[in-house]
Amino acid sequence: MLRAHTVDDVRRAEQAAMADLPQGALMQRAAAGLAAAVLDLLGTAYGRRVVLLVGPGDNGGDALWAGARLAGRGVRVEALLLADRVHEEGLAALHAAGGRATRDLADLDPAPDLLVDGIVGIGGRPGLRPDAVAALQHLDGVPVVAVDVPSGVDVDTGRLDGPHVVADLTVTFGTHKVAHLADPASTASGALHLVDLGLDLGTPSLEALQPDDVRALLPRPGQVAHKYTRGVVGVRAGSGTYPGAALLAVAGANSGLAGMVRYVGPEPIADRVRAAHPEVVGAGRVQAWVVGPGGGDDAAQMLADARADDVPVVVDADALRHVDGPLPGCVLTPHTGELAAMLGVERAEVEASPLAFARDAALRWECVVLLKGHHTLVAGADGPVRVTTTGVPWLATAGAGDVLAGVIGALLASGLGAYDAASVGSWLHGAAATEAADGGPLTASRVAVQIPRVVRETLSGLG
Repeated sequence: MLRAHTVDDVRRAEQAAMADLPQGALMQRAAAGLAAAVLDLLGTAYGRRVVLLVGPGDNGGDALWAGARLAGRGVRVEALLLADRVHEEGLAALHAAGGRATRDLADLDPAPDLLVDGIVGIGGRPGLRPDAVAALQHLDGVPVVAVDVPSGVDVDTGRLDGPHVVADLTVTFGTHKVAHLADPASTASGALHLVDLGLDLGTPSLEALQPDDVRALLPRPGQVAHKYTRGVVGVRAGSGTYPGAALLAVAGANSGLAGMVRYVGPEPIADRVRAAHPEVVGAGRVQAWVVGPGGGDDAAQMLADARADDVPVVVDADALRHVDGPLPGCVLTPHTGELAAMLGVERAEVEASPLAFARDAALRWECVVLLKGHHTLVAGADGPVRVTTTGVPWLATAGAGDVLAGVIGALLASGLGAYDAASVGSWLHGAAATEAADGGPLTASRVAVQIPRVVRETLSGLG
């Protein structure tokens, strides 16, 4: 499991660790890991040129100590000091290793191979001072390695308020931070590299499933399983305006994760569903429902009928407009616009702070809320929020959400709880899209077809 913690969590863990370590030991570990990551990115040391942007705190100290290590390996290192206060021991080490420092932007190498962002760390406030902005503009186009977090982001919320660094690589220490995983700040981190500091950290604020976690959670049929014991998922979706939504939701549900799929909807659409998926049957008992994709004016009745069965429900698309109270055990799957409408706020507000709104929605409706986005969030009423890091931008395509709702419904029917079903379903959906796209465009139908292969690879340890 990839875990992310808040600033307070990290500080408490660092203070506890420093009580048992020599002074400066954690900074040396961080600087060694940072220098190694920079060298790996550069590919070679001699003749390469690196500029450090150095702020006043320990983040700047990490950059200076790493710069000293790089200079000792033959890298030409220059530090631009952006504050009156500087980490004196780190600066002395840089000078002793042959590096140089300046406070004048005009003195810098105009075309270094790499820029190290040590402006502010986890204690910094969102935004950057004008001198830092000017330095970044002066070196625009140079690859950037951020120290711990990209300077200027809101570390604990993932918000972006004002100018900030956009890194190609972020080398973080001890644990991932919330801003590395939560949108929109996650887009500023680039690739992530974690340097283990041996910290004793508590419960994370965010977590992201990895293949081993998905493997452990995926339901597997027992030796004496039959179609009913594996779970029956029902789908109420589609309308005369959006018949394809029913086909896509059924395709997701019919990916082999449950023992049987039932479709309940208008007969012309049911005929098309049966033609595309002959194994799908009609009305009957289910262990979970998928409701809403393409439902149009019938979505309210679809939701009411599904809720009458007293089983978990995946509430998607048009059915979201008819949520009017707590839905324990269920999963809501809005995108930012749909959640904004449900909460009576502007879409831009949700896009600026999706983590906060996902948490609020889960508490309000007493259920699991899956908020779709670049990094999809799965929030329950308590515990860490799960972040989906699989997927590709090509997944932003019509019908992809219908497939996702079907996959989650199948996992619910097979016995997973709402939180695990939503997060595993989202992970599988993203991984399937990555494989189906293969670096290029894809359609929602291809994502559904790829789900069984991704499940097989994950269970076999290939995922």
